[in-house]
Formats: sequence, C-alpha cells, structure tokens
Amino acid sequence: MNVALASDHRGFLAKEQIKLMLQESGHETVDCGCEGTTSCDYPDVAFAGAASVASGVSERGIFLCGTGIGMSICANKVRGIRAALCHDELTAEMSRRHNNANVLCLPADLLGEELIHRLVEVWMRTEYEGGRHGRRIDKITDFDGDKCC
Repeated sequence: MNVALASDHRGFLAKEQIKLMLQESGHETVDCGCEGTTSCDYPDVAFAGAASVASGVSERGIFLCGTGIGMSICANKVRGIRAALCHDELTAEMSRRHNNANVLCLPADLLGEELIHRLVEVWMRTEYEGGRHGRRIDKITDFDGDKCC
C-alpha cells in the first residue's frame, strides 16, 4: 500500500519512525514534508498529504502535529478525505472499521513512541466493514460533492 506521510516540526521525528516502520512492512511511502524540526506551518504539509490521498497517488495518509488537531482540520477540508484524530487503539480501529477513514491524524506531543506504533499497526491492518456503515459514508460523500452547500 502507498501511504502519504505529513508532519509539522513537532511531528517530524515520529513521522520518520513511522516511515521506517511502514517501509520495513513492505509499504511504499510518499513524504509530503516537513523536512526537519525547524518550525513550519502545518497547513502546507497537511494539504500536500491530503492531495496525495484524494488524487489516488496514495491509498491512505498518516499525518502528525503536536496535538493532531490542526492536521485533522486541514485534511478534512480536502474533498474525498475522511481524516480521524485518534488517541488510542479503539479509535484507530473504529475509524477504519466504521468510518473508512483514509487519513490517520496523530498527536505527536501527547502519545509515546510505542503507542504511536501500535495505533499505526492497528489502523493499517483494519479493514472497512461496509454494510450499514456504507450508507453513512455515502451521505458524507454526497455532501462533499455536488450537494455540498
């Protein structure tokens, strides 16, 4: 699977660890920035990562900033993105299983390295259930498209 990665300066080190973890598991990654720990603006990298997912270049995305909130807000502004800010294994699993999230947003300042790795593992292996959840995702997609106000 091809995964877009994006972080601001506060999420940079965790992003680099996730990149290595994914590549060692056989996944391809697209690094949408940032390039180091020098302060940068999270919208720039969030929009680049979301564009990679929305265009189909990447199948999923994992975005990190200090709290994950800024990345989540930005990613969800992009048509076709369903970004979920997750803090534990259950929210990571359910974001995929019920909501078909295609972007995982993580708070690099609030979670330790081990928990971040577990959330990524759970999120990457969890499949979307479909079924009754499909009509809900369809409503989101419809609102995101021509029916959007």
